[in-house]
Amino acid sequence: MKKITKAVIPAAGLGTRMLPISRTVPKEILPIVDRPSMEYLVREAVAAGITDILIITGRNKEAIENYFDYSIEYKDNLAAKNKTAALADMEEVCRLANIYFLRQKETKGLGHAILCAESFIGGEPFAVLYGDDVMVADTPVTKQLTDAYEKYGKGVAGVCEVAREDLKKYCSLKAEPIEGRAYLCTDMIEKPQREEDMFSNLAILGRVVLPAEIFDILRTTPYGAGGELQLTDAMKVLARNEGMIAYKYDGKRYDMGSKLGFLQANIELAVKHKEIGGDFVAYLKEFAKTL
Repeated sequence: MKKITKAVIPAAGLGTRMLPISRTVPKEILPIVDRPSMEYLVREAVAAGITDILIITGRNKEAIENYFDYSIEYKDNLAAKNKTAALADMEEVCRLANIYFLRQKETKGLGHAILCAESFIGGEPFAVLYGDDVMVADTPVTKQLTDAYEKYGKGVAGVCEVAREDLKKYCSLKAEPIEGRAYLCTDMIEKPQREEDMFSNLAILGRVVLPAEIFDILRTTPYGAGGELQLTDAMKVLARNEGMIAYKYDGKRYDMGSKLGFLQANIELAVKHKEIGGDFVAYLKEFAKTL
């Protein structure tokens, strides 16, 4: 089984749930304490053995590219002040992986964004890290999924159990247990609105690993929910034809495309921050007394 070394991170969406700030600042560059959420995704991919990452962007997303590029101004400033640790950290970010950028000229859905990556993938299996979802786990979630792909030889969807009433915002999978956290998925539906259309409370959230065959499927997939090319609709064909692995990953997901998820990530990860964690915990305890 070929080792997975490529990943795609779709990040072209408008981020309307994070308005008004997302009108001028890409939601993927919004910070979790002192690092943009996009860095968390890139580091997760790298920790899973990924060496080449394509970030799909859109208009007004140049800040993402700038973050992973060298800054002569900051380099000179930090060097002059002998701030070697900060300089080393900044340069490490620029060397994490081979990071490429491609602009999705029209936001036609997640499936369309993935289709834009075909030439980059070049016939290999690849990971997809959804740009809104930051995962915190002892074993990187992407690593959990690539391991499952190498074990079972099928596309892998990272799933969580979702409240029945919330499935209409995500998707629903028809899946039977195999072993441990792995299920065999043979069907799925995007954003089911009726109870009778819901297979289970397992929904894809944030991460998938796909074979290159997904591109042929995407080219013939009709535009679906919201008038967009849905990746779930293409994965449904893959699941029906070959079966997919639904893997209930171990980790905490933060929805960085929502205001609540953004705040939860900042509070929970600030508590663990090596520089300010202790002081922040003390502050929270005092603040909680005023609620």
